[in-house]
Amino acid sequence: MTETENPFFEPSGLPYGLPDFANIREEHFVPAFERGMAEQLAEIEVIKNDPAPATFENTLVALERSGAILRRVSNVFFTFTSSDASDRVQEIETEMMPRLSAHADAITLDRALWERIEQVTAEGPEDEALLERYRTDFVKAGARLDGDAQERLREINGELARLSTEFGQNGVTAATESALVVTDAAELDGLDGDRVAAAAREDGTYALPLHNTTLHPLMARLTDRSVRERLFRLSVDRAPENTEIAARMAVLRAERAALLGYADHASHKVADQTSKTPEAVEERLGAMVEPAVRNVLRQTEELAELAGHPIEPWDWPFYAEQVRRDRYEVDEAALRPYFELDRVYTDGVFHAATALYGITFAERADLSGYHPDVRVWEVFDTDGSGMGLFLLDPYARPTKQGGAWMHNLVEQSELLGQKPVVVNNLNITKPGSGPTLLTPDEVNTAFHEFGHALHGLLSAVRYPRLEGTEVPRDFVEFPSQVNEMWANHPQILANYARHHETGEPVPAELIEKLAAAERYDQGFATVEYLAAALLDWSWHRIAPGQEVDPGTFEAQALERWGLALDLVRPRYRTAYLQHCFAGDYHAGYYSYVWSEVLDADSVEWFNENGGLTRENGDRFRRYVLSVGGSVDPMRATAEFLGREPRLEPLLRRRGLA
Repeated sequence: MTETENPFFEPSGLPYGLPDFANIREEHFVPAFERGMAEQLAEIEVIKNDPAPATFENTLVALERSGAILRRVSNVFFTFTSSDASDRVQEIETEMMPRLSAHADAITLDRALWERIEQVTAEGPEDEALLERYRTDFVKAGARLDGDAQERLREINGELARLSTEFGQNGVTAATESALVVTDAAELDGLDGDRVAAAAREDGTYALPLHNTTLHPLMARLTDRSVRERLFRLSVDRAPENTEIAARMAVLRAERAALLGYADHASHKVADQTSKTPEAVEERLGAMVEPAVRNVLRQTEELAELAGHPIEPWDWPFYAEQVRRDRYEVDEAALRPYFELDRVYTDGVFHAATALYGITFAERADLSGYHPDVRVWEVFDTDGSGMGLFLLDPYARPTKQGGAWMHNLVEQSELLGQKPVVVNNLNITKPGSGPTLLTPDEVNTAFHEFGHALHGLLSAVRYPRLEGTEVPRDFVEFPSQVNEMWANHPQILANYARHHETGEPVPAELIEKLAAAERYDQGFATVEYLAAALLDWSWHRIAPGQEVDPGTFEAQALERWGLALDLVRPRYRTAYLQHCFAGDYHAGYYSYVWSEVLDADSVEWFNENGGLTRENGDRFRRYVLSVGGSVDPMRATAEFLGREPRLEPLLRRRGLA
């Protein structure tokens, strides 16, 4: 294949370096990966064999510039693996992940390169931050290990890469293959016409693909109790083979941690996070268990009385929704006509960003994404200059993983002359015809993921290793969680929450009641989350060499934390805990509530200081969003708040204070 035949071999000529998806084919990926790895290793050879003394410029800056082809193909390929994974893409993923793992090891375990990094000195805060990041990365990756230990580390990393890929692919397959299938539309009573039409299949049956969480959102609407039970059991029993894979991965991660000098994988993982120690994580999460469980037990009695029979897990969302509807006079289905997808983004998500940061958006119909459903907007700064691209991929499909996420196609970097190109993925059911109407939860998710997008779009750093979301895992959710507050802000709501047919604004009292209704179920939501977070944590606190029985580990872990509740299962069970066994949240799913401490405190700060103003937005942009990983995140947050963060706002928010 010649250079002109592979679009990854040269930078894209499209605006902002947007990948040329119209000319990218599956057959381009493997040659680009191979050439990208070879090119980067050649660049590493030049760096480590430079006869001149090691300097910041000839070592770290050179490392930041290396791997251009590999960076381009990786960003595109892993977009496909998560958002539109064909059979061939999955085959390539299975082939390439161990090779990419070995490539990363070839760099971080190169003793000569590490010795040069040790000699480097830096001047200035951002240079010092980059140097510290490289030194930490290399030490945690095993740069100081001897030859035998390094060889074992390479073996472990290769096996983990293979297992992680298998786990993730099993999860995507199970969402469709384990879908609930019914033969009569009457069994879907409670769902609106659009939902039923979306579930219809050519053979006359109806299918509800599994959601990425234990409780499918539609359980709150389905009136047939037996259908809810079937959907629940399909969900919790999916991909059973993944439990064995997860156990093997946990054992390997523990062994790797021991090689690197840590007591367990969790200790290794949090060493460079804001939490710093396992004890800090356990203290914060453990303190929330008892009040959250107490809240759930009170609510159980209330729901059983309403139902007229003992409550089962598949009953909880249905009767909790009835309480919201009857006590708070909130019917989420009645709210959907006010939340049309286009208006939510253009008059809600984007409008809030303009009000806070002065940035504006223009859709670029002339630019294409990687799938026909993807839309592209150009983003402009306050002075009218172009600052990047935002891509939205809103709809669910069989080749897409569940949930919602943000990732980069191009990272912001002054060094490389790159402006950001970021993607938000959602999993909204695509209607057969007519407008796309969202639930309140889907609206909240849209604002959340755009908070991540803002973290990437407003990044203003020199080095790609420090851009935007390149911050500790237990901090990265903070900006996105803060951005959720604008979804229900009166000024923003008035601009986007209008009936898609009449244009009438959503009644203010409905939103007030919705906010009260959301507070009602916080105990359940907290227990469900804590069970998943502490399940992840327990898998990664096993000691090196400890024998693990995959069949009993999960139950024993939940029992140990006081979370073995029949009525409230973990938000994600081990077999579909994709964040941790097919992603990089391992020993890090706790980060959502860890970041929420900062989020809840920051929301109170905004409310106490005038709310939705450019002055407040510019302050948040200056101290948090623009600095990426170039500033210690806790110091950046304290500078934004003007004081140290507090825990009390989170406890008040969740009804636990």
